[in-house]
Amino acid sequence: MALVIKDRVKETTTTTGTGAISLGGAATNFVTFSSVLSDADTTYYAIVDTSNSAFEVGLGTYASSGNTITRTTVLASSNSGSAVNLQAGTKSIFCAFPADKAVYEESDGSVLIENLELNANAIKSTDTNGNIQLFPNGTGFTELYGNTNAGTIRFNCESNSHGVTVQGPAHSASATYTVKLPDTLGLTQASGLVTSDANGVVNFDAGTTDDVNTITSSSNAATINLQLGNVFEHDLTENVTYTFSNPGPNNTGSVFILKIIQDSSARTITWPGSVDWAAATAPTLTSTNNGVDIFVFFTRDGGTTYYGFTAGQAFG
Repeated sequence: MALVIKDRVKETTTTTGTGAISLGGAATNFVTFSSVLSDADTTYYAIVDTSNSAFEVGLGTYASSGNTITRTTVLASSNSGSAVNLQAGTKSIFCAFPADKAVYEESDGSVLIENLELNANAIKSTDTNGNIQLFPNGTGFTELYGNTNAGTIRFNCESNSHGVTVQGPAHSASATYTVKLPDTLGLTQASGLVTSDANGVVNFDAGTTDDVNTITSSSNAATINLQLGNVFEHDLTENVTYTFSNPGPNNTGSVFILKIIQDSSARTITWPGSVDWAAATAPTLTSTNNGVDIFVFFTRDGGTTYYGFTAGQAFG
């Protein structure tokens, strides 16, 4: 079943009443409905009865059995929009393209389709609370092409004054992969976006990993920037004074691990004054060459106080 619109389709009919139209053969220089329609196809039709000044335009359904057109939906008629009660005599019925179904460009350049407006670069639903739906077929997908930027979609607020943009990776990344929406809130899943549950909790279904950030010192100073990650490693080359920067805001927890590798000449560390060690006593570093000490730091007040813990010493 399909909607079919064809040129030069016109037949005569002697049907009376308001029922299905029995087709009586092609008019001169025209073709029959049966030559262009299959059973259950629909088409727009027009009936003209010049003897009785009657007309009707509508959507009809073709039936190969009986060679008829059922008047499925009447769009306009000389009977106030209802099916015309056809009188005796010969009438013409032909494929039509109703004005109400025509798509055309308005004077302002917009194109109006029922409940949909195409205007410049915008597609708008004109129906109250109307949806706009895209239907790929089979395994096809809806694709957003890139141009000078990668494929991009933006989600605006209800006032269109703010928006969040989602963008594909750059061409240089040579990245082709699938990211799936999760089927359970708050539980991480392979190739899926990470979401929290109704309580704001995220449950990691598999392990997590962190990049190890290598710290270097210059002029006896080094900064550990917590925006870079949660694991840091410093192979000492001189005595060093540390600065801890960019922890989370007050009432959020920031935790990081610091691995220290001792130099061939024993180096010392001056910790930030904000670090609170157990018994107010900083640990003594392992002094042997390549000796490894591991420390953990925690703050929950934006870095005003870091609690320092010795996870282990004299490794290696």
